[in-house]
Amino acid sequence: MTRTRAILLSVTGLLCFSALPDALHLAPILVGAQEPEYHPQQLTQQAPPPARRPRRRMDSHTALGLGRLPDAEAAKRGEPLYNQNCLACHGEGARGGIGPNLVRSVLVLHDDDDSEIAKVIRGGRPQAGMPPFTELTEQQQHDIAEYLHQLVELAANRGLYKGAETMTSGNVDKGKAFFAANCASCHSVTGDLAGIGTKYSQPSALIMRIAWPADHGPVTATVTTPEGQKLTGTLEHYDDFETTLKTDDGKTSTWITDSVHVEIPDKLAGHRALLPRYSDENLHDLTRYLLTIK
Repeated sequence: MTRTRAILLSVTGLLCFSALPDALHLAPILVGAQEPEYHPQQLTQQAPPPARRPRRRMDSHTALGLGRLPDAEAAKRGEPLYNQNCLACHGEGARGGIGPNLVRSVLVLHDDDDSEIAKVIRGGRPQAGMPPFTELTEQQQHDIAEYLHQLVELAANRGLYKGAETMTSGNVDKGKAFFAANCASCHSVTGDLAGIGTKYSQPSALIMRIAWPADHGPVTATVTTPEGQKLTGTLEHYDDFETTLKTDDGKTSTWITDSVHVEIPDKLAGHRALLPRYSDENLHDLTRYLLTIK
């Protein structure tokens, strides 16, 4: 009887335990369900990530917000018409004369469809001394307007600027004399500056290099060691903590920076000394002379 009661109690306990999740509204937890099944074919079925769109480079006209581009063909036709009818008062390139500067004209800048410019051409401005040009056709008026817009574009769009490839200022003989007095102690037109006139396509670039030279080569230094020995070579590393020098024999030595004395010659000291002494005339003369060194 005791054994039978024990069996019954065990069966009842198992039934109660299996019914417990339903009573507590709990879903059964499967260990295998915690990790998704791996199917190799899924890798081939997945769509590839969208390709990155190439970055579109914005042209200078759009970047500067200059509105629509002028009609180049119309502007080409408008130039001789402008020279024949407008140049006498508004000057060459519409930069102003007896009449106002049209490149800076608010009316020209804001007239996107040429209607306002055409109205002034047709009717003139008698109160300002400008006669009407009734003999010009609508097409010719449009062409003149496009020429004016082209001049504005060339002045405002810095992306179109080009440096002059020839130099008209400066005196070669004066430049040669300036070089002999101020530069020849460090430089030679037959040595480090040989052919310098062919290395710069624009004089402005050479002037900039003369006024603000740059030295990107290896740094030569002399290190005095704690023992008093002086070593000269290429400075491989130099900061507040460590100094590393490579001597001519290929040997590299490193010290704590506070324990050594480092001397670095200033190769540009002569250029810096000349900065307060340079005049525009000096720079132009010197550049003109160096451009002759081919």
